[in-house]
Amino acid sequence: MKRIFISFAMEDSNLRDMLVGQAKNTNSPFEFVDMSVKEPWSDSWKTRCRTKIKGCDGVIVIVTKNSMNADGERWEIKCASEESVPFLGIWGNDNHSGVTVPPELPSYKMRDWTWSNISSWINNL
Repeated sequence: MKRIFISFAMEDSNLRDMLVGQAKNTNSPFEFVDMSVKEPWSDSWKTRCRTKIKGCDGVIVIVTKNSMNADGERWEIKCASEESVPFLGIWGNDNHSGVTVPPELPSYKMRDWTWSNISSWINNL
């Protein structure tokens, strides 16, 4: 079983919930780690979050129009990169024209949100 950290803007928590729901399917090869920021950022949150990211096999980043302004999501991407944890960006919706990918996430790492794209990436971790 692979452990996957989900990075997302808080405004997109419904998309995170949908991805977590997919992981509950019996054919899912992974489980998710949640470090959602429900309080103002603190150094202790960053320390715990970094530990969680380091303990995961990969990070899935849900990218929407909210991502560029999501300091937590952008920090998590940067952290995954610093810790050499592989990450994959998935578009949060079908119409992503005009959505800017945060600079911490190389655009070549972006994929459409499909079970095939997600599971093949996870299976290759």
